Amino acid sequence: MIRMVELSLLKGTNDRLPEEQVLREKILEIIKEVFQLYGFRPLTTPILEKWDILSSKYAGGAEILKETYHLTDQGNRELGLRYDLSVPLSRLVGMNPKLGKPFKRYEIGACFRDGPIKKGRYREFIQCDADIIGVESTLADAECLALAHHLFSRLGLDVYLEVNNRKLLTGILVTAGVPEHLIKTTILTIDKLKKIGMDGVREELKTKDVPLNIIDEIYSYFSYKGSYLEILNQLEPQIKNRIGKEGIAELKELYHYLQLFNIADKVKLLYSLARGLEIYTGTVFEAFLKEPGIIDSSLCGGGRYDKIIGEFLESEELYPATGISFGLDTIYDAITVHWPTKSSVTDVFLIPVGNQTLDPIIKLTTELRESNIRAEFDLLNRSLSKNLDYANRLQIPFVIILGERDFFDNCVTLRIMKDGTEQRIDLNKIVNKITEIFNNITKKEI
Repeated sequence: MIRMVELSLLKGTNDRLPEEQVLREKILEIIKEVFQLYGFRPLTTPILEKWDILSSKYAGGAEILKETYHLTDQGNRELGLRYDLSVPLSRLVGMNPKLGKPFKRYEIGACFRDGPIKKGRYREFIQCDADIIGVESTLADAECLALAHHLFSRLGLDVYLEVNNRKLLTGILVTAGVPEHLIKTTILTIDKLKKIGMDGVREELKTKDVPLNIIDEIYSYFSYKGSYLEILNQLEPQIKNRIGKEGIAELKELYHYLQLFNIADKVKLLYSLARGLEIYTGTVFEAFLKEPGIIDSSLCGGGRYDKIIGEFLESEELYPATGISFGLDTIYDAITVHWPTKSSVTDVFLIPVGNQTLDPIIKLTTELRESNIRAEFDLLNRSLSKNLDYANRLQIPFVIILGERDFFDNCVTLRIMKDGTEQRIDLNKIVNKITEIFNNITKKEI
């Protein structure tokens, strides 16, 4: 007896029907346009990577490895599904050390994590990354933040950007007396301050054997309020160690560049921010929706990771790198609140009415397509009313009708679906007319 397979999706994965995918591809189109506007060039890397690459101590770290898909192939080689696009990029640059600098690349591709599932967090998700290799200055970090602000403005999303520097965070913990062997794990807990509050941080640090007097000292350093520069000016006299001073200097330099990019007022200093991953060595940043209750997760995140490429090369040479990563799925979830869904990309739908009109409709459809007008025609010989319902349901903006009378008069009827108005146009002029319309109006207005 053949057992029936239960048709279901793995939790945390999704099929994308046209009603969803059309909008997702529109978002991707805008993302690519902005990436290229800032001079980033495309590349691709494999979804599968060697496990020793993904688990390198200078890759994502222990926390992310808990969520990494680990497998073996038929040759008993240990492999993993990439959990982000930064580690594959670092491996690629390490394998191609003669790439010109700065090397600015973008990549859009699927990543995988076996972590908690909630709105905005999935097992399989599309990352859209832009990275700059070869620039030590925080100018590269500022450009990534400017890119983020530009992109979200194009998408119509009102966001705020949060920024910090891992060096400052480390410097604060050193000043507070945190033992060196507890610095990294303490940073992971401090990173949760915004989410769980200081009481939650305090309790978690206790479980990590951080002494109570040091926990109290840490607390005193995270009570400063004010603007970006006001917080730095309050911290500066307290931080005496080299790494902390470097963090403050870099954040001040970053602020200068943010002013030149006209986005300084869009960026907040959240000096508990660490972004979890151990690869980050300096600036880190995230973006969140201002409107509460829609998406709590960050819409993008990134930062500076200056050590990982050199480690892959086993070289002492510095390979400074910074980058930003946008989650398509999270952006889509945020954007559907404001953007209408549309299940078709067709510009013009052609309807033959009568026995003699199919052949000229096919020819006209071909002419429109050769003029780069996205066109389709009725394949099912449906009635006029059913075809109009179909075009309306798919939100196709224009319909061309060729009836018996039109055929004998060498005309077609052009119907604008938005308002239902119609006009008869010479069959020999309709392609030019449609082309003129699309040259004069944007797709968004359609």
